[in-house]
Amino acid sequence: QVQFLESGGGLVQPGGSLRLSCAASGSIFRTFVMGWYRQAPGAQRELVAHIITAGGTNYADSVRGRFTISRDNAQNTLYLQMNSLKPEDTAVYYCNRSPPLATYWGQGTQVTVSS
Repeated sequence: QVQFLESGGGLVQPGGSLRLSCAASGSIFRTFVMGWYRQAPGAQRELVAHIITAGGTNYADSVRGRFTISRDNAQNTLYLQMNSLKPEDTAVYYCNRSPPLATYWGQGTQVTVSS
């Protein structure tokens, strides 16, 4: 059973940046297509970015050009670099396989964009 631990969230002003990390508990991570998801208050969880094992990426229209997903398979870690943050990016951010497995959801990390 793989576990994911998200970190790096916080409070940031509009236009600011944050880098999220997702540490996986096992090397099987490198065989997974991985995604970053977010859930804003009162909204459904949505996929914002995913990355295949070889590094190809895809993004939701709302974050394309501002967010960058990457992975370090040697460190079993997934990253999300978030630039030019907007208040509408406020949410709890999670990592999981893409498509997600219910048993792999972690606690997430809160990102709040506010002045």
